Amino acid sequence: MSASIPHGIPTHWYNIAADLPVAPPPHLHPGTREPVTPEDLAGLFPSGLIAQEAATERYIEIPEPIRQAYATWRPAPLIRAREYERALGTPARIYVKYEGVSPVGSHKTNTAIAQAYYNAQDGVTKLTTETGAGQWGSALSFACAQFGIDLEVWQVAASYHSKPYRRYLIETYGGRVHPSPSPLTEVGRELLAADPDTPGSLGIAVSEAVEVAAADVNTRYALGSVLNHVVLHQTVIGQEAVEQLQTAGETGADAVFGCAGGGSNLAGLAFPFLREVLTAGAETKLFAVEPAACPSITRGEYRYDHGDLAGLTPLLKMHTLGQDFIPDPIHAGGLRYHGMAPLLSHTVELGHVQGLAIDQRDAFAAGVEFARAQGIVPAPEASHAIAAAAAYARELTEPEVIVIGLSGHGQLDLPAYHSYLSGDLDSTAPQD
Repeated sequence: MSASIPHGIPTHWYNIAADLPVAPPPHLHPGTREPVTPEDLAGLFPSGLIAQEAATERYIEIPEPIRQAYATWRPAPLIRAREYERALGTPARIYVKYEGVSPVGSHKTNTAIAQAYYNAQDGVTKLTTETGAGQWGSALSFACAQFGIDLEVWQVAASYHSKPYRRYLIETYGGRVHPSPSPLTEVGRELLAADPDTPGSLGIAVSEAVEVAAADVNTRYALGSVLNHVVLHQTVIGQEAVEQLQTAGETGADAVFGCAGGGSNLAGLAFPFLREVLTAGAETKLFAVEPAACPSITRGEYRYDHGDLAGLTPLLKMHTLGQDFIPDPIHAGGLRYHGMAPLLSHTVELGHVQGLAIDQRDAFAAGVEFARAQGIVPAPEASHAIAAAAAYARELTEPEVIVIGLSGHGQLDLPAYHSYLSGDLDSTAPQD
């Protein structure tokens, strides 16, 4: 190991597919409905990521340049939230895996660095992508700056206008940002013609970014969640947490909570704990916490669907509200996605992960309570996980170990907290 890489940073990513009792369904070509081949994906992704998308081996080595980049902020801390325990009046021992220490303040940098690296290895000079709250866009913009790659970002319109600081961060790192839907793409122009005031969605932004990448042989597309290779990269979170719990004197976790939009943050935290369930007899309960306004696990269907509105992406077997579902413009922009990662959806179907839905007002109430007790202002996305964990912890009469994925800080989301504290925050959920 290089002396510059701290102890505790994983040397390999963990692939849950190797340990699942039933293999996950393959992605399908949107035209033939046959399993996608590497050639089908070559126009969008670099060869290294294509190989990871279909990988079946348990561990995949993390290249040295990526681990060197990770060393800027990893291993991320696992914090015993003692003050929060007291505030809740619970016998639980609560640990928070805090990803807000990354350069852009969220977990997204774990895969952004990896994706930029593999694209650079293939000589790619430009990437396109989508972003919701702006965490993914800022993470990829930072990563592209490290590897000399140009970046063009389509940010969901509701977030583009309500979260300008994330847009400024993307631009500071060198990325170009457009509100989505935009007049720059065919799908964007059609949507704007039908509804000039549409708040947009991640599915729309994906379509725009894919459309531009597919039309340029020198451009590739990067996705911030959902796909297998993205989930793979995020497993550094859970692998660290499993070891850090042992160092803290715990034998394991009784319950793990993470927010879930596209699913990579929750899967990255939960899958190494699920490994312990599948291979070592652990009895950890795993909870994927989604917004009530976009409840793909708790109210969606488990079926093949496109990852984008226009149907340009492969068909993915996942929990979905439908590719044309446009959720209300809640402040947790990173959770406004119609579908859920196929690997995470598969583990839900196998009974290993349970979905929970939280209203955004309850999420912000929990975020404020956590901030006042523990000092960290959580991102609105992470506040959903905190709210669900708090409800669970308050019901306990015996000690348990709870791990919460705090996927990012909320320092750039203070206008949303102001809206909640002023009483202006809506309660939103899709109508039946």
